Parts: sequence; structure tokens; C-alpha cells
Amino acid sequence: MSIGLLNKNLLVPLYHQAKCALRDAIDTGEWESGQQLPNEDKLAETFGVSKVTVRQALQDLANLGYVRREQGRGTFVSIPKFDQGPRELTSFSEEMQRHNLTASSRVIEALRTQADDHVAEALQIFPGEPVFMLKRLRLADAQPMGIQTAYIPVALAPDFMDEDFGNVSLYELLQNRYGLLPAKARETYSAVPVEPAPAALLNVTPGSPVLAVERVTFLPNGKPFEFVQSIMRSDRYSITLELVANRVPQAMREGGTQ
Repeated sequence: MSIGLLNKNLLVPLYHQAKCALRDAIDTGEWESGQQLPNEDKLAETFGVSKVTVRQALQDLANLGYVRREQGRGTFVSIPKFDQGPRELTSFSEEMQRHNLTASSRVIEALRTQADDHVAEALQIFPGEPVFMLKRLRLADAQPMGIQTAYIPVALAPDFMDEDFGNVSLYELLQNRYGLLPAKARETYSAVPVEPAPAALLNVTPGSPVLAVERVTFLPNGKPFEFVQSIMRSDRYSITLELVANRVPQAMREGGTQ
């Protein structure tokens, strides 16, 4: 279906026809990722329908993840998301490289501080023990992806603050300079509304949903050496889990069906 006047003689609702036409334009590459769509007035004129019909079509596409609607700016073709799920333990730099993107960082804050109760519990140290805190804006092809705040015990990396953190893989640095080899990690995800300050850094609307992630990374001996709190753009990331049944039904074990 091409972009143009809709067929009002069909039994198919007009909003559905408009939605299919817009989706086809996106699927065929007529409109590329990140490109702004014509406004509702223009689309209504093109399709020969009301703005209400166009608005419903756009909302359906937004619900399906084809477009994103930004208050006061317009409607944009969604940028493909990165699936997050069970995978190898990799750094942000390595993950972006797998997607053929150039990873970079902007240091927001880097300092030596004392571990609060939450950080201390994650790193299995006492509250008040010295830790290095590194807060960075992570980018892919110069586009903001997330804000990551890492905590490293001073005892494990004594001169950590002397490093250049602009465009370096933290895992690579910790492994090569301090012998801290990541063996496994535990991540916890939650959806939260983004506050105004991080929203400005991420170039998203304040209050829009983001993924809040906490990650503890462990050495081969089971000791945690890094605790990271991240705020990732939910329009760039999705979570995919593969679930496996932990037992086979009795009928199937006996060769029957159920």
C-alpha cells in the first residue's frame, strides 16, 4: 500500500489503512530510522482523512514500536532497539562494536568517595570504605545511550583515578592494569520515569520511561569488584528472555501427548 488517498469504499477502517501505509513506508525504507514523519495535518491531507484518523494510526504504530511521538516535536521513526537478555559478559564498548557502532564516553564525574550502605552491600565491603566513583554518559555513533555510574573499591585499584576514562573500556582497563578479570555478573532491571537532569543528557523527555539497571561484576573467586548503576534509554534497548521448562510432563515422558 503506498502513501496517498485511502479507499473509502473498502470495509477496512480508514485508520487501519493509514497505519498499514505508514508501516509499509517504514519497512521499505522510504522513511529511515530517526527520520521525522510529516505532521498530522499533512498526513491527513495526503490520505484524504481527518486528523483524528491519522492520530489513531500513529498511536497504533507507536504502540507497536514503529514510531515514537515526542511532545512538542512530532513523530519519528523508531531507531532499532538492542535486545538485552542472557548473553556473554561484555563491556559497553564490545557490545556497541557487535552492532557496528562506535562507542564513546563523556566523563560527567570522577572522584574518590565513601561507600554508602547500598554500594557497600553490593561490593561486600563495609559502609564508609573508600571507593572510586566514575559517572559517564555512554554514546553510540555520538548518540546518547545511557548514563553509567561505576563504583570500584580503592583497595583493588589503588591509583584508579589517574586513568583517562574518556574512551576506554573499563573492563579492559581493570583487567590489563589491575588483573581484575570479570568472570560473571548479576543484573537487575526496572522501569522508572527519568528525572529532568538525566533526561537532558539522554535527549529524552523528562518523565519518559527508562531502564534502570544495577550490575554487580564478580572475579573468578566470587568476590565482587565493580558495582554499576545505569539509566538506559528504553527506546534503544529491549529485554528478551529465553525461558525453558524445568521438567517434562509425565505424559510426554511416557511417550504420550498432552
